[in-house]
Order: sequence, then C-alpha cells, then structure tokens
Amino acid sequence: MNDRWSLFQKFLITQNQNISFTDFLINSVVIIILAVILEFTYIKCARTISNRRQFAGVFLLIAFTTMLIITIVKSSLALSLGLVGALSIVRFRAAIKEPEELAYLFFAISIGLGLGANQTLVVVEAFAIGMVIIWGRHLIKRNSTYQNLYLNISAENDKLQLIDIVSAVKDTFGKYTLKRFDENESAIEASFVIDSPNPGKLQQLKERIKSISSTARISFVESKSF
Repeated sequence: MNDRWSLFQKFLITQNQNISFTDFLINSVVIIILAVILEFTYIKCARTISNRRQFAGVFLLIAFTTMLIITIVKSSLALSLGLVGALSIVRFRAAIKEPEELAYLFFAISIGLGLGANQTLVVVEAFAIGMVIIWGRHLIKRNSTYQNLYLNISAENDKLQLIDIVSAVKDTFGKYTLKRFDENESAIEASFVIDSPNPGKLQQLKERIKSISSTARISFVESKSF
C-alpha cells in the first residue's frame, strides 16, 4: 500500500510535459488578433447601454490569462488539482448588468481555453463562424425598419386624462403595452412600450397630444436598454 502511495506521489511530482515556446508564441499572436477583432465586434454590434469601449478592453486580458493558465496547468496533474483548490478560495465578482456582456466574456474565455489546449485551428474556425453569426444578425437588424420604443407621456392632470393618452397611442401605433401609470392631484404620467415601424408616427402622436394639452411632455427612448 505504501509503495502504491509513493508511486502516486511520484507521479504527481514528475508528471510534466515540456511547453513548446514556439507554440505558445504563435498562440499568443493568434489570441491578440482574435481578441482585437472581438473587441471591435462588441463595440459595433453590442446593444448594451454600458461603456462598450471600456468593457471591451478587458477581453484581451481575460483571453490571454485563460490561455496562460491552461497552458501551464495542462502540463501537470498536481497543478490542475491546485487550480481547483485556488478557485474554490478566490471568488470573482463582476457587475454584469446584461446577458450580452456575459456572452462576450464567455466567448473570450473560450478562445483562451482553446488556444491554451493548443487547438489553434479549431479555435480560429469556431471564431470565424461566431463572427459570421454576430455580424450577420447585426446587419439584418440594422437594415430592418422595426423599432421598439419606450414612450413616456406626462401632463397636468386637469387637461389630459389616461383615456385620452391610451386612445391616442392606440390610434397612432395600434399595438402597445402600458408599463406604468402614475397620477396625483396635479400631474399624470403614463409609460408604454410601442412598435413603430414608421418614425413619422411619432410626430403624429406628438401633435395629437399637444392639441389636448400644450404643456404635455413626451419622450421616446429605445426600449431595448430597459
């Protein structure tokens, strides 16, 4: 029994593989190129409301760090077990506000994992397919006339009533969803999500609301950020 335990300990200590400096250098160049492309893609195609340029700046660091860890850990079972213990102690907390941000982070991590495992060709092919999907969806949505808008209308309570607002929104846009309604003794406020394929309808609604109450305030915001 002691001989087996000694043999296992020896295996943990001596089970190492030589890391090819040339392969690591090539993968480093590849990951820099892929990370820069991913950063540019996120800045241009993402729909998040955060500072996209600042957030995209961490992609290269995350991808390269992941590749470095996998390159070192894969050469030793002992290091692999040590990494599991380290990750059980260290907790990473990040303020991820939108699922899209998390998706891009996983994309960067997957690039690092693949290149760390020396699967360069597979990573490049998968990355190319991912870019085609992201840019294709981006171009399709950009060329579409569909708009999803967040509409907010507020005015003095004695001049504009909820029924007037709902009637104007329904007649102008057809499809709508009332998301919020507030009313007190002096003011009334209603919020809607509307589908407006024709931006000219916004001006039409504005003129109708203003004809009822000249002090009414109307705001339109792209609702994909809410």
